[in-house]
Amino acid sequence: MVTTQGIQSDPAVMMGKPVVVGTRITVEQILGELGAGRSVEELLEAHPRLTREGILAALRFGAEVMHADVVYPLTKSVA
Repeated sequence: MVTTQGIQSDPAVMMGKPVVVGTRITVEQILGELGAGRSVEELLEAHPRLTREGILAALRFGAEVMHADVVYPLTKSVA
């Protein structure tokens, strides 16, 4: 199991996808819901175990992942 700033990855939880510590809520799910226009307040209401700090940890983790030396070619617009 790997834990970093409120995010953990454990092969026994959600197939090892990064999740907010203490939940089964993936970083991918949080980023997807925020990107789709849901507010932080809506996420907190929909997921009672999720905290504002957990959402911020997911955003930090996503930003750190994007700093990796990997090129992500886009085949279509994401806007």
